[in-house]
Amino acid sequence: MKRYMKQLILFSCTFLLLGNMHFAKADTAGDTEILLNWAENTYPQYFPSHQATQSVDPWLYRFYPETGIYAGVNRSDNNVYVLGGPWGSSPTVIDTLPNLFALASSGNNSIPACNTATAPAGLFYTQNGNVVDVTTKGQCIILPTNNNLCQPPQQTTATGISVLTNTTIISSKLSGIQIDIPGIPNPFQSFADNFSNNKHCTVNVPAEGANLIINSDVCFDMTAHFADTIDQFEDIPGVTITPPITMATKDTTTTQSVANCFETDADTVYDAFTKEFWIKQDGSFVKQ
Repeated sequence: MKRYMKQLILFSCTFLLLGNMHFAKADTAGDTEILLNWAENTYPQYFPSHQATQSVDPWLYRFYPETGIYAGVNRSDNNVYVLGGPWGSSPTVIDTLPNLFALASSGNNSIPACNTATAPAGLFYTQNGNVVDVTTKGQCIILPTNNNLCQPPQQTTATGISVLTNTTIISSKLSGIQIDIPGIPNPFQSFADNFSNNKHCTVNVPAEGANLIINSDVCFDMTAHFADTIDQFEDIPGVTITPPITMATKDTTTTQSVANCFETDADTVYDAFTKEFWIKQDGSFVKQ
């Protein structure tokens, strides 16, 4: 039995990933971490929980007890393998680590706490313990439709854990629209100040999402978003518009466990298991 288990471990395997093409001097361990995290976020039907990477030379691997699947990288041939589940009892080579890593590089940095598969291009994620950092690296990207920068990965089962996010804005700066009319505040600056202040509540989050600290340092280009509104303002004396119109914000968001998302003051509710989404309208949550 011991020998058989060792053979299983040595056959251990992996699926998909993320990053830049790496060759002879690649950080195999680091690339494997990114790859497996991305696979967990993107293919929860095969890799439904966050597992620690184990090492038995020459293998780096994770085992998913819910599906009986092993995923790993052989450091000797630098290939990615899967074993178990739909792949059966024989190890299956998916591709080389560099090829898969390059395939996933068109996405965002993958981390266990956030589903980055659909995050806008230009957002970069890192995670250290329960602290997540999100940044646009000083660049301004197109304003996303969802200001929840750390949406939890989809869950294959109902976890029963609900969390409410609370955001503290550190700084917010609007550029491109200047309003110098006595007694009239800049409505666009007000939008920028409140953009990150919306509260989200998420149902059925993984246990790792119940105690997060999310630091963001991002910049969004809102020029297209406010195109129609700008036309109404640009001929008004005291209003100066010099596109691009950008919004740079820094804030810190924490997650707090709650009994029922629908009894909170959240603006939106998302179910990570069913993918259902609600928006509060006139004091009630309306499914979208």
